[in-house]
Amino acid sequence: MNQTPSESDRPSILVVDDTPENLRLLVNLLTQKGYKVRAVPSGKLALSGIELSRPDLILLDIMMPEMNGYEVCETLKANDSTKNIPVIFISAMSEVLDKIQAFKVGGVDYVTKPFQAEEVLARVELHLDNRNLQKNLEARNQDLAKALEQLTATQNYLIQSEKMAALGQLVAGIAHEINTPLGAIRASSSNIVRALEESLGEFPKLFGRLSEEQQDVFVSLVDEARSRQKNYGTVPPLETRTRKRALTRQLQKYDIEEARYIADTLMDMGIEGEVEPFLSLLQCPDAEEIVQLAYNFLSLQLNNKNITIAVENASKVVFALKRYAHYDHTGDKQVVDIPESLDTVLELYHNQLKQGVAVRRDYRPLPTLWGYPDELNQVWTNLVQNALHAMKGKGTLEICVDCCDSNIAIEFTDSGSGIPPDIQTRIFDPFFTTKSAGEGSGLGLDIAKKIVEKHKGEIAVNSIPGQTTFKILLPVEEKPRDRGK
Repeated sequence: MNQTPSESDRPSILVVDDTPENLRLLVNLLTQKGYKVRAVPSGKLALSGIELSRPDLILLDIMMPEMNGYEVCETLKANDSTKNIPVIFISAMSEVLDKIQAFKVGGVDYVTKPFQAEEVLARVELHLDNRNLQKNLEARNQDLAKALEQLTATQNYLIQSEKMAALGQLVAGIAHEINTPLGAIRASSSNIVRALEESLGEFPKLFGRLSEEQQDVFVSLVDEARSRQKNYGTVPPLETRTRKRALTRQLQKYDIEEARYIADTLMDMGIEGEVEPFLSLLQCPDAEEIVQLAYNFLSLQLNNKNITIAVENASKVVFALKRYAHYDHTGDKQVVDIPESLDTVLELYHNQLKQGVAVRRDYRPLPTLWGYPDELNQVWTNLVQNALHAMKGKGTLEICVDCCDSNIAIEFTDSGSGIPPDIQTRIFDPFFTTKSAGEGSGLGLDIAKKIVEKHKGEIAVNSIPGQTTFKILLPVEEKPRDRGK
């Protein structure tokens, strides 16, 4: 059942315009959509009001007496407490130079008067969503920064005691491991900014030229690409080229211009095979730009997912310290979807893998496995990270999942330099590492082994130069009884 959001939960919007008719129109439009709206007739009053109460979004006119919209925006962006408030310019000035100036002073969008209500609402919703994403990211980064501060403080204290020196190294190692998901967050955030910059200016123009039917097809294209991403893995380069040529020929059969470029973008989105449902888009004059726009929208969704995954994995690394110091078996087992959890971790490492690592997946049908999904994700994360380090970012990573007697077998095989025979028996020991100082704590495989043993399983390694395989066996058990029964 839908509930009306409380007053404090409703987004607040400040409308600044010296024309009373425009103010009334925008206030009524936004209020009907459930937003909290304040209206002021001048730039100076707007700046005074913002000091008292920060809005989530500002709709700003340009031509105003005393202080124009450009000056208001520049003032806001020069203030650390207001620089992140998104500003959408709404003006009758339609020259390209006017729009360029608006973006130069810090505006995120530009709507030309007379405007369409639907256009204003769509852009307001888009930038409020982006602002919420930015706030969540800032809050999560603050939490991670606090966690790092606490870990660093603990490290400084423990190092003073020779008896606790090993635990001090543990804290240092975990602090280092947090950098991996933080890097994923930074990369995904940059991708989001790039996609927004490419899309915001073109979206209103392109989308406005589409018929209602074509607009529905556009939405279907993005939805279809998003649904295919879950099972769309990395494809070897030769096979990718073969598929792209086949898709290009298919598009050319329908006399689609720029078929090769469009095929490249569709492949990046995971769209192959049947393209007939999207022909009304692909055959229009702006097909190239429209497909790129769809790809950018898909990129926003996927990178938001990457940020969520990275934050979750950073939290798991922090929790690993507690599990190591006080190993606990609390919590109920859940059904674990092994292929899905593997794909989740591979998605997290997508940016590193795509630079030169071919990933081959062989997932066979599996029986139901009961276990602890979050902890198993930590095992996959460590093994993928080690494989990347061993291959120095170039090579092949094969992941095979199959049944073996009454166990589920998961194998990670990389084409790296291998593990010397004389140290293979030590790699699961706590604090043992072959990495250079500062590159690892030597706890990753020890933690992975403890997690596997918690599942009553086994982990082993077999390595020769050019081929290292970590094999995990997890026993298939009956559904555990609920506690208290």
